Amino acid sequence: MIDPLAYLAAELDTLRDQGLFRPLRVLETGQAARASFDGASVVNLSSNNYLGLTTHPRLMARAEEAVRRYGVGSGSVRTIAGTMTLHMELERRLADFKQTEAAVVFQSGFTANAGTVSSILGRGDVVISDELNHASIIDGCRLSRAEINVFPHRDVEAARAIVRTLPSGRRKLLISDGVFSMDGDLGALPGLCDVAEEYGCIMMVDDAHASGVFGRNGRGTIDHFGLHGRVHVQVGTLSKAIGSLGGYVAGSRALVDFLHHRARPFLFSTSHPPAVAAVCLAALDVLEDEPALIDRLWENARFFKAGLERLGFDTGASQSPITPVIVGDAALAMQLSDRLFEAGVFAQGIGFPTVPKGKARVRTIVTATHTRADLEHALEAFGKVGRALRIVGTAPSV
Repeated sequence: MIDPLAYLAAELDTLRDQGLFRPLRVLETGQAARASFDGASVVNLSSNNYLGLTTHPRLMARAEEAVRRYGVGSGSVRTIAGTMTLHMELERRLADFKQTEAAVVFQSGFTANAGTVSSILGRGDVVISDELNHASIIDGCRLSRAEINVFPHRDVEAARAIVRTLPSGRRKLLISDGVFSMDGDLGALPGLCDVAEEYGCIMMVDDAHASGVFGRNGRGTIDHFGLHGRVHVQVGTLSKAIGSLGGYVAGSRALVDFLHHRARPFLFSTSHPPAVAAVCLAALDVLEDEPALIDRLWENARFFKAGLERLGFDTGASQSPITPVIVGDAALAMQLSDRLFEAGVFAQGIGFPTVPKGKARVRTIVTATHTRADLEHALEAFGKVGRALRIVGTAPSV
């Protein structure tokens, strides 16, 4: 019998030949600054757990309490029988935190982006999107069937030139990441807001990697840049600095009510288990009550970034705790990642299509819970392996 999926094996063989096939690393402990993957204890520089909240005692206690009181699941989609008091409380808290009229929680950050863009736009509308925006934004744009216009990364004038050519009567969405997940730099949000206001665009920001990191108590890049009231659609995540699972959209009451009725991920996915909603509420409490966690995150990020730069690595334009180590060649990036793992440091190699060809890298993310000893060990490993692979300095091949 002919296997109609035989071509997949051939594609995988090509990835192996190119040194790009990556088996999944398996986590055997809690997500932490030092963790066990595949039987090895390593300094973990691959986690989005920015503030260490995945194992914070207050979050764990709230999860246990919610399970005992409400059970382990919600049993339905939000629009039928799956909206619980915890969901409503979380959305009220998120709206207050983001200084908007309302908020709605989605099952993931990906569905929050894709579901929102594909709901509020349709055929005949126009998207103006930064070329490095997250895949969830790209997929949402495609699903919307709107016309898609891409401007060079962070180029406000290029975005303005695109918008200027569009008929005034067409609905236009101008969209950017707040923090770009592969490069760690910030979106050109103040300038883009100016363009949106000048030409009547809907302004949307995906703040996934800024939530809990930038702004007062982690309110994100809108707060960081002082853009409250100028961004119509704010997307955030609950699965990175918040330490749990999900995404959310914050904006006007009309926007949220519309998404209740038209956003397909909201309509057709079971709502968050009670423990997830309870944990997110506890995380918001921690952000308000323990700002020193964010201070520690930034102290660690500055120390590690400076160390990589002293070693001679190309860290790109990073302005956040995400620091790429850009090597260009994809096979070399994977080799760097594997050698680092052998040296006790988990920093995932990333190549095309996640990043452009010729821009392969090892991406590092520093957290608030890394100790100075953790970071010094990681820098020592980067230096040794980087020299051995002739990425920095010179050393005999090993």
